[in-house]
Amino acid sequence: MENILSQEKVIVIDFGGQYNQLVARRVRECNVYCEIYSYKTDLEQIKAMNPKGIILTGGPNSCYEPGAATYRKELFELGVPVLGLCYGAQLMMHVLGGKVEKAPVREYGKTEVMVDTNSPLFGNVEPTTICWMSHFDYISQVAPGFEIVAHTADCPVAAAQNREKNLYAIQFHPEVLHTKEGSKMLYNFVRGICGCTGTWRMDSFVENTIKEIREKVGNGKVLLALSGGVDSSVAAGLLSRAIGKQLTCVFVDHGLLRKNEGDEVEAVFGANGQFDLNFIRVNAQERYYSKLAGVEEPEKKRKIIGEEFIRVFEEEAKKIGAVDFLAQGTIYPDVVESGLGGESAVIKSHHNVGGLPDYVDFKEIIEPLRNLFKDEVRKAGLELGIPEKLVFRQPFPGPGLGIRIIGEVTAEKVKIVQDADAIYREEIANAGLDRSIGQYFAALTNMRSVGVMGDERTYDYAVALRAVNTVDFMTAEAAEIPFEVLQKVMSRIINEVKGVNRVFYDLTSKPPGTIEFE
Repeated sequence: MENILSQEKVIVIDFGGQYNQLVARRVRECNVYCEIYSYKTDLEQIKAMNPKGIILTGGPNSCYEPGAATYRKELFELGVPVLGLCYGAQLMMHVLGGKVEKAPVREYGKTEVMVDTNSPLFGNVEPTTICWMSHFDYISQVAPGFEIVAHTADCPVAAAQNREKNLYAIQFHPEVLHTKEGSKMLYNFVRGICGCTGTWRMDSFVENTIKEIREKVGNGKVLLALSGGVDSSVAAGLLSRAIGKQLTCVFVDHGLLRKNEGDEVEAVFGANGQFDLNFIRVNAQERYYSKLAGVEEPEKKRKIIGEEFIRVFEEEAKKIGAVDFLAQGTIYPDVVESGLGGESAVIKSHHNVGGLPDYVDFKEIIEPLRNLFKDEVRKAGLELGIPEKLVFRQPFPGPGLGIRIIGEVTAEKVKIVQDADAIYREEIANAGLDRSIGQYFAALTNMRSVGVMGDERTYDYAVALRAVNTVDFMTAEAAEIPFEVLQKVMSRIINEVKGVNRVFYDLTSKPPGTIEFE
């Protein structure tokens, strides 16, 4: 993706902070391209990227301790504007001759900050504003050449600047939503101080990517496993616009999708859909149900579903014969979380980063979305004309409903959870809540209990409704859904879904719970 990425960019240097991806996303919201690199990245490499600006993230260490994450002083002498956030601010002061010490009062949470609005960093910001603080250490003395441009009741240096050298240090976190005017501050840095013009736009990304795919693929054949999720659908849309029938999409319907989802995917990408490509739908429902019969252990179910997918995909790939490229819907958070980008702890090894499948005969991997965040993937999808219903589809786990059914998976249980989930999603949409809740779904518990319906005694299943709000999927809170909406969902599920006589609402946050049930 060389030419789009050779445009103006800002580099985020990651010192292990939990908000590194958020910083990059906020920069991109200013229409400026941004990438995350570890603090271990060599200065020469940073220089070669010719960044318009550099942002140093937060981190868990104290910068004055031996062995703490640090960076060479020369970074601040490149003539490139540098913004230090939290740990990044302390490190800047420490390296340039200021003083950082353990704070007498630890600041955590929303804090009132007084800012100097004459600073280029705080143009258009209220003189007193609410910011998110999270630090044990504080800057007790600024480095020579710096002046203080913000403070709080407990923090004498909430921000400092050296205007002559374009160096700026902020003790709080402008990237998180709790900092009321944080986006303005980052905009002031990126577009004002760094002088970026804001050329990172989705229409030009789509246009350039299509051109680059064409150049790379030439007359080659490309194979893509299409799940019907947002990432693989947008990848399919981009590839189809670029190379048409040279692309073959294999859609494995394992019978664990949401209600009507298989048909919806086929309507968009199949023979009568809007994209020019070869679409193969494999209806493997019975095959999966027989493999899962009698299996109750969650990990075992995941494994069977994953392995079976590989088998089915492999069989289809053999029928097609050798392909030149295997395409994947890898997105930027997958890359960063797999430890290939920043410095934060490796969270999970994503199936489509690093561990490449060895079961298909191909020469090279192609990942058209590798540099995009999820919200950017959605924008690209709309740009390609993929229906909104598919673009804003709820996140869905690879093993599908297999992990939203506690205990053994059967065709009967799948139908129950599909119908209950469809009612839930419909009522959430009717109430106008579908875009304001992070993730919501119905799951089938393995609990059966006595109930009364009409004059008859029943002994049926209980459905659990889950709805959470989350920024990063690492932590989540249960969403507050109006009681009348929950009542309506409960009433419809019990009346319309055979085999259910109770409905629960799951209030558990993450941690201690997970977002999914298994």
